[in-house]
Amino acid sequence: MHMTSAPHLLNEDRSDFEHVLDDALRIVLDDMDAESGSPLNAEQLRTMALAASDLIGTAAADEYDAYRTLRAEFREANRESARARDNRAFGYAAMGVAEGAGSGAGLIAVMAVLTPLLAGAAAVIFLLIGYALHAVSPEPGIAAPLRTAGWFFAAVMGASILLGGVGLLLTALRNSSSAIHDAPDALPPEVAQARRQWHDALLTLGLVPFLDDALAEAAANATTAATAPPAGPSGAAPPRMPRLGYTRPDFSSPQDPHAGTPRFSSPDFTSPDFSGPDRRPE
Repeated sequence: MHMTSAPHLLNEDRSDFEHVLDDALRIVLDDMDAESGSPLNAEQLRTMALAASDLIGTAAADEYDAYRTLRAEFREANRESARARDNRAFGYAAMGVAEGAGSGAGLIAVMAVLTPLLAGAAAVIFLLIGYALHAVSPEPGIAAPLRTAGWFFAAVMGASILLGGVGLLLTALRNSSSAIHDAPDALPPEVAQARRQWHDALLTLGLVPFLDDALAEAAANATTAATAPPAGPSGAAPPRMPRLGYTRPDFSSPQDPHAGTPRFSSPDFTSPDFSGPDRRPE
């Protein structure tokens, strides 16, 4: 069972998606050309697939999640081992017991660590004593040479720190240039296997069915357009307005020209019938 929503496709994996998309396009278009031709070209299908990459990725969500997890663990292990090597080398150099300490490289590493420490300590001591003697009146003659020596060791400390920083930067650049990247040949077997499984699932479960559906829908639309009713006698397309549920009234001219003229007659007025009372007054 696959996940209902795929992890968001990372930018570093877009190239893999496009590579698998090219393989899917070759498979689908070769089959379509062998049958009856393709209603859509490769560029149209590629644009549609790239626009629906998140939807297509849901078909291979489990495989992609497993690949990302293993790759993240591999990178974290590499970073931890690199930090451990740097800390171990720094500790060995500081203690003067690094491998090959008797060689020139080992001696340089020891001096690079110890020089700033010793020069800084000497600068602090000489400057404190020199300026303390400067406050004494009269000033002893050794106060000025002590201050000069203090500033000299301070300059030595600053230069050694600067050179040490440059050396660390060059070492970091050299290590980064020789670091293991995520090329297929450089990945460990389990990560490379998870990557292949994601590619296979993306191809067979996501991209090929999506492209097949797109081609089938395009072919159906083309067939519907080809079998549409022809235009009317005048060459214009028949009206597409639906028929409503009523018709207009049937108006016709009257046969008798005077049939529609109203006729008026005067009312029939008659006099009232008056009669005398039945009894006469006494």
